[in-house]
Amino acid sequence: MKRTGLRIDLNCDMGESPGASAGGTQESMMRSITSVNVACGGHAGDEETMRATIEQAMRWRLAIGAHPGYPDRENFGRLELKMPASEIADSVYEQVRALAEFAADCGARAVHVKPHGALYNQAARDREIAEAIAAGVGRWRRDVVLVGLAGSQMLDVFREAGFVVAAEAFADRRYEADGTLRSRKFESALIRDPEEAGRQALRIVEHGSVIASDGTEVAVDAQTLCIHGDTPGAAEIAAAVARFLRDAGVRLEAIS
Repeated sequence: MKRTGLRIDLNCDMGESPGASAGGTQESMMRSITSVNVACGGHAGDEETMRATIEQAMRWRLAIGAHPGYPDRENFGRLELKMPASEIADSVYEQVRALAEFAADCGARAVHVKPHGALYNQAARDREIAEAIAAGVGRWRRDVVLVGLAGSQMLDVFREAGFVVAAEAFADRRYEADGTLRSRKFESALIRDPEEAGRQALRIVEHGSVIASDGTEVAVDAQTLCIHGDTPGAAEIAAAVARFLRDAGVRLEAIS
């Protein structure tokens, strides 16, 4: 059944590579989205990229959030690490605090937190890791939105910890029949065609579902859609997703 009176947040992970914040693809994507998740020193990001990304987001009036990941730059935070929960909490706290400080220096405020990569995927199925993320963010602030995979237990854990949550779906990723994201070890994990990404985004918003890799329909109820900034042709994908949604009468609005 098609929904009516629809709105959605479009978010993008940014500040993840040296030079990306100098302009070009990163800022060109900002005209199509409503929120940015800024890498804050774990899997990527440093003082220069954080400040530049925040300043760009302010120019485009986008909601600014922290994007903490495993402290593993060599593997871009996409490798599962066996870190104790206390260390995960400490790492998340240090990352979001750093981003918040840079945002404050720029005259902005961080309003949401979205974990990155392996940390995100593990939290979707591992309650202890989700609790560690919530503990780390909670040590900083609790009046922020925590973003997590739609339909996963991480959202329940975040709510139990007292946070407002936003369920996330992905315009540029393919899904498995159980609602999880198709592993990046498969070539088909990414949707590189802008038109296909636009159609998937619109289906998620209008029908609350995606077509999984095996052809089955999977329920996906989301308040925010992600477009990855490091996907080839990311700017074109973001533009197509925004166009598909706006042409269908969907209002693009930041979750926070």
